[in-house]
Amino acid sequence: MKDERIDEIGENHIGTSATTPLRADAFDISDSEKIEKIQESVRDILETLGMDLTDDSLQGTPKRVAKAFVNELFAGLNPNNMPKPSTFDNNYKYGEMLVEKNIVVYSTCEHHLLPIVGRAHVAYISKGKVIGLSKMNRIVDYFAKRPQVQERLTMQVVQALQEALGTQDVACVIDAKHLCVNSRGVKDIESSTVTAEFGGKFKEKETKREFLDYIKLNTNFE
Repeated sequence: MKDERIDEIGENHIGTSATTPLRADAFDISDSEKIEKIQESVRDILETLGMDLTDDSLQGTPKRVAKAFVNELFAGLNPNNMPKPSTFDNNYKYGEMLVEKNIVVYSTCEHHLLPIVGRAHVAYISKGKVIGLSKMNRIVDYFAKRPQVQERLTMQVVQALQEALGTQDVACVIDAKHLCVNSRGVKDIESSTVTAEFGGKFKEKETKREFLDYIKLNTNFE
């Protein structure tokens, strides 16, 4: 029955909620134990595919993949890696929106475990607090470093900044290519996916338009 349900879903990219689906026992074992278990699973996959793991080029692949999964590609699953959102009082009384654009996004599609690569544009309007600019990039990167759905990633970035800044006036737009579309299936190498989440004042037409106009500004200073 479960396999029939999976077949029925097929190629549909279904997202269940704005919360990453994690089991309650997700952190019952250490990262080193996870690496050992994943290493053996990767070895099984490669051997099933017919690869000769005695070859010099492949001998270290299972461990390299396991370490990359735990320490890099999916490091955002571990809440201990959440960047501390350092905020400060808005002493200079800046009252306009602040936009951090062209934040590089490297994520992984949770349906095929293939890369998602693109750019995020994030903005907020202060209600008394401001956040370090690099923290906006780090928050995007943290939520990107997990098996993801782009819609969920966009919402998680906004929700994290709303909580840190104590305001609903936060927005995020992400434009990204999905290699599950570009390199397999329909193999459309030109298409990209755009998602947006607008909170508070950004739901208002004029504020939303101002934000989108900022995104279109040419900021290539080379």
